[in-house]
Amino acid sequence: MTGMGGARTCHFCGARIGAAVFAHDRDRERYCCEGGYPKEREFPAVRDAAKEENVKLVRARVLVACALLFAAAAAAEAAEPTGRELVAHVERLLWGKTNQGLAEMTVVTPRWTRTLELRFWMERPKQTFIRILAPPKEAGIGSLRIKAEMWNYLPAVERTIKIPPSMMLQPWMGSDMTNDDLVKESSVVEDYTHTLVGTEDVGGAKAYRVESIPKPEAAVVWGKLVYRIRVTDRMPLAQEYYDERGALIKAMRFTDVRRLGGREIPTRWEMQPVKKPQNRTVFVLKEISFDAPVDPGIFTLRNLQKVK
Repeated sequence: MTGMGGARTCHFCGARIGAAVFAHDRDRERYCCEGGYPKEREFPAVRDAAKEENVKLVRARVLVACALLFAAAAAAEAAEPTGRELVAHVERLLWGKTNQGLAEMTVVTPRWTRTLELRFWMERPKQTFIRILAPPKEAGIGSLRIKAEMWNYLPAVERTIKIPPSMMLQPWMGSDMTNDDLVKESSVVEDYTHTLVGTEDVGGAKAYRVESIPKPEAAVVWGKLVYRIRVTDRMPLAQEYYDERGALIKAMRFTDVRRLGGREIPTRWEMQPVKKPQNRTVFVLKEISFDAPVDPGIFTLRNLQKVK
């Protein structure tokens, strides 16, 4: 029905529908407003055209979704760290460029247990100095490493002993830590080739697995190192040590993460030898500061032999 001024009215309720609405699309006829909201009836040609447009729209949306998925996958692949980056991160986190602090080392065997309190200074990877503070029987014993040379000082006999490279795998103070573990003679980042081989579950957490193989020219003591590093925050969870024949010798677990030295770090490090499962050495950080200048006089034989 047509009213005044070219306007039409609803065939059912008589509601007025403006002519301007009909002028917008001449191929459509509005025959009912359904309470003021016009309902459309399309002619077949128009309906088919609309369906074709809908198909085109769906195809376009699928293409856009696929493009976004490919872009997201590419971005994720680009963001995945390399093995070297992960190991370098762990080294910076645990050691920094320099560090100095106080720690407690407990050695556990089936027959006895003893705890040492020690203070340490490190300038990675060149120099390390460690002084035992307690108990009284071992107090004053010290270890000094300058580049590839290492010395131990025994105050009870007032003797300084130079440690040859062949002795770097020997236990330090009867523990499961070797001389190399304590003084860090080698630069792990530079002396090994690091490969990210995948991820695995470690105690319910998804962790990167990085295998580090020594470079042919590197003077290192281990045939392979394996790191497990939590994916979410790149916190070290474990580290394994293999000999040159590929046999697992011992494993380190990192736990008790808390804020110390201005950063979140694992403060309990537990080393366990494979062939002596009842033995373990627990290294607990009490105090530590990172990247602060260290007095060069610390790393001298004179200081090693000076017991207060």
